[in-house]
Amino acid sequence: MFLKSLSLLNYKNFESIDFEFDHKINCLVGNNGVGKTNILDAIYHLSFGKSYFNPVTSQNIRHGTDFFVIDGLYEKNEREEKVIVSTKRGQKKVIKRNGKVYDTFSEHIGFLPLVIISPADRDLITEGSDTRRKFIDGVISQSDHGYLTTLLKYSKLVSQRNSLLKYFSANNTFDATQLDIYNQQLDELGNVIYEKRVAFLDTFIPIFINRYQAISSGKENISLTYQSKLSQNRLLVLLEQNLEKDRALQYTSVGIHKDDLSFEIEGYPIKKFGSQGQQKSFLIALKLAQFDFIKKQSNVNPILLLDDIFDKLDEKRVEHIVKLVDDQNFGQLFISDTHADRTEEVVKKISQSYKIFKL
Repeated sequence: MFLKSLSLLNYKNFESIDFEFDHKINCLVGNNGVGKTNILDAIYHLSFGKSYFNPVTSQNIRHGTDFFVIDGLYEKNEREEKVIVSTKRGQKKVIKRNGKVYDTFSEHIGFLPLVIISPADRDLITEGSDTRRKFIDGVISQSDHGYLTTLLKYSKLVSQRNSLLKYFSANNTFDATQLDIYNQQLDELGNVIYEKRVAFLDTFIPIFINRYQAISSGKENISLTYQSKLSQNRLLVLLEQNLEKDRALQYTSVGIHKDDLSFEIEGYPIKKFGSQGQQKSFLIALKLAQFDFIKKQSNVNPILLLDDIFDKLDEKRVEHIVKLVDDQNFGQLFISDTHADRTEEVVKKISQSYKIFKL
């Protein structure tokens, strides 16, 4: 699978721009602020129906205009697939595939598998557990539509249970029967999600560790651990144990929506004890493992976007990454960089066809 061409109209800082891409390597080079990352984000948008960097749709429309259109032509399984994402201010976003509008965005997720590696990924280390859960859920959802549906149902139930807890507090009342209905449903859905996350991480963690060892030349010991209270008890029991706490807080304080991942290097949190290079290597290994997992599940090479990949990495680590992406197991690759000469020097070492776009 690869992206043959891309057209942008009023997307972010572009009035109108068109590209014809190489089926293997495409390098977007130019100074900061010229729109390299915006082009990668448009490609991401075609796969996921949303921006990777700014989920507020209206803020992706070019200033002074009231709509945007992203038009991509792909080749997948020896046939052309045209995907268009468009929106107007005040209206819902529309995703079309070969002229047909999707009823729900979730139907499209996984059709154009893609992995992005970006400086913004640092949020996985520095931000709260919500960011890391989204990472797990995003990887699983690309190959398991049932998981995404279950997750959406679970999230809706948590919101409804929270509203009920607020109602009880505001009206100085309580009905255990009403709450129990939500508890039973959350237990059923939460257990499905927990089991799928465990199964995913059992497969994913060894792939991730192998990727990191390759990037770091095996010099550093890292670990990734899944943290969930459902490993101790079923959600129904946890909800009952935390009933008084939930009533006081007026929200659901336990469940799979509170799970987390622990990232460590040499037994210590990488957030506090990892260098910038080590943290970036950790994140790149995470994303390359994501690539491996999605490829195995879908039997398709995901498109790989490398945004500002060479920043904060020493020459040795860059060399390892270049060797990794020179592997025939990778499909189409997009690289953004501020240094045209550096990028060309790197891709010349790769025995694949390439195009350089100077912005």
